[in-house]
Amino acid sequence: MTVTMFGIPNCDTVKKARTWLDGQGIAYTFRDYKKQGADAAQVARWCDVAGWEKVLNRAGTTFRKLPEADREGLDAAKAVALMVANPSCIKRPIVEHPAGLLVGFKSDEWTAAFA
Repeated sequence: MTVTMFGIPNCDTVKKARTWLDGQGIAYTFRDYKKQGADAAQVARWCDVAGWEKVLNRAGTTFRKLPEADREGLDAAKAVALMVANPSCIKRPIVEHPAGLLVGFKSDEWTAAFA
């Protein structure tokens, strides 16, 4: 099974998710999109699968500090461009796995996804 987790290593939610995967014995590759950047095509695909409203982290400090013009009038294309330019605006973690995509960490959802 190929599992790839995308996130920022010092994020508390990413740490919980990594601990959960380790505890389940699920091997994964970690990609730090703050250091390695976010690929526009990949972010667009995540938005196609999960919806840009779910992938965009509006609760984070980075999003709240953006100019009002950047935060208003969002649609899928503008949200993808915003997340590519500001990877901290991507919800964390995002996990690609054989059965689909997980956005954020909720142990019940993850248990069901990896059952």
